[in-house]
Amino acid sequence: MPAAVLWDMDGTLVDTEPYWIAAEHELVAAHGGDWNEELAHRLVGNALDVSAQVIIELTGIPLSVPEVVNALLDRVIEQVRAQVPWRPGARELLHELIGLGVPNVLVTMSWRNLAETVVDLLPPASFTALVTGDEVTHGKPHPEPYLRAAQLVGADPSECVALEDSPTGVRSATAAGVPTIAIPHIVPVPPVAGSVRVTTLDGLRAAELRATALGTTASSAAR
Repeated sequence: MPAAVLWDMDGTLVDTEPYWIAAEHELVAAHGGDWNEELAHRLVGNALDVSAQVIIELTGIPLSVPEVVNALLDRVIEQVRAQVPWRPGARELLHELIGLGVPNVLVTMSWRNLAETVVDLLPPASFTALVTGDEVTHGKPHPEPYLRAAQLVGADPSECVALEDSPTGVRSATAAGVPTIAIPHIVPVPPVAGSVRVTTLDGLRAAELRATALGTTASSAAR
């Protein structure tokens, strides 16, 4: 078993990327700017303050970075509270890991208020710790978020497994030395050394995680 499983949230645990994209469209349109899917896809996996700065620079909307971040967060939290779109197989794998006593850490570039909104909808103590975008100095693709996650549970990064859906997140996890399973969703994930791509978490069992992340099973290539 992995020493810990380090979970990305948006696009990996929950299918909130469409919520973020909708919130971006609404915010930019409300201030007279133009936004499209191609621009939105550039932001997938980024730290929120980085995404906010990009939105301001590309659209010229008259808001500060904190104002953009807070507006997007408020809208996404509102949508999550109305309906939580869990990714296929994610809750099943999480519950199996909990039952086996494997620590789970949420490693997200969303702020803590959104992360806690999602975690509060799961059974108590589903996650041993949270690492959020407002609590790190360097966001993904920097290795800091995943190094901190491993440290919080006293694990060697190389003995953990990361689950990610974006190129930015995969680069962060692999740079930290964490064997990584990429599950591309909204945007493609190119090959990155130290990672293996699968099509879904549905049907992936806890006992398969280490071997799949290390690329040592036939099933990892077939998924």
